[in-house]
Amino acid sequence: MPRRFHAAEELLPPATFLKRLLAVVYDGLISIAVLLVTTWIYTMITGWITGWDRLEQKAEAGQLSGDPGLTFVLFLVMYLFFAYFWTRIGQTLGMQVWRIRIENLDGSSVNWSQALRRYVTAAAVFFLALLAGYYLGVATLFLTIPAMIALFYPINGLSVTDRLSDSVVVALQKKPGAE
Repeated sequence: MPRRFHAAEELLPPATFLKRLLAVVYDGLISIAVLLVTTWIYTMITGWITGWDRLEQKAEAGQLSGDPGLTFVLFLVMYLFFAYFWTRIGQTLGMQVWRIRIENLDGSSVNWSQALRRYVTAAAVFFLALLAGYYLGVATLFLTIPAMIALFYPINGLSVTDRLSDSVVVALQKKPGAE
């Protein structure tokens, strides 16, 4: 059941590009830690199942890079990480710091389907930018940086991820008495 953050009549201003960007950077740092722990757990389980000698042989042969199982697990864990926060309280840790929140236009929390659309859209643009940079070199920065900005830059208050997930990122007001 969706959580109602405020009355549907109460309109909150859309979050600015700078606040969105700062929240993405903050959440990116947290994501690195989550990915490292997940990779460690995956490696421990893989070593336990296949045997440590076999895992070491695969590592020495360079066969562990590009492991589709690990890629799937990392993608799934990051989705669950973001979607859990978005569906429960509408904010990741980085969004809490910068006082922004994802919600539906009526002020209710987003559902898991909306979180999936939002996550896949952002991940697709991010991975395409990484692939372009890897295969085409530094010259693609002139293409990928504007694409990344376009993904998060709100036009009429809605970014691409907002439009595709039927949600909006709003700026929260300071609580009375807070500095």
